[in-house]
Amino acid sequence: MDVVGKYKEQAITTQQRGRLIVMLYEGAVRFLETAKLKLGEGNYALKGVYIGKAQDIVTELSNSLNPDAAPDMAQDLRSLYSFIYRRLNEANIERSVTKIDECIGILNELKGAWEEVCASPEPAATDQAGAGGFQA
Repeated sequence: MDVVGKYKEQAITTQQRGRLIVMLYEGAVRFLETAKLKLGEGNYALKGVYIGKAQDIVTELSNSLNPDAAPDMAQDLRSLYSFIYRRLNEANIERSVTKIDECIGILNELKGAWEEVCASPEPAATDQAGAGGFQA
């Protein structure tokens, strides 16, 4: 494969990895929005199920970090994911919409950052951020 072909292949692979991360954030936010609806309906069992699904995604995001690619970023993200996970535990126990909303806000900020990375036409920049500590 020529250099241009390798360059394009790397760009596509990185874009796809970044898009998957964005989809995970979208899924977590969607589950938390559903948890809020269930909380409003007084369906506390399903509220807990949906918070648990969001926590599963946060755990997967944390587990997919690659500290070899960007050690400081990976550590910062791991700490942030731990905070979100704990905060969702508190939200579940306390039935707190405020704490769910706080986590949604953080996840949406992270999602927005990844959307910018994915939209970047510069594969080298995308690869740097795409490595963001995440493994394929």
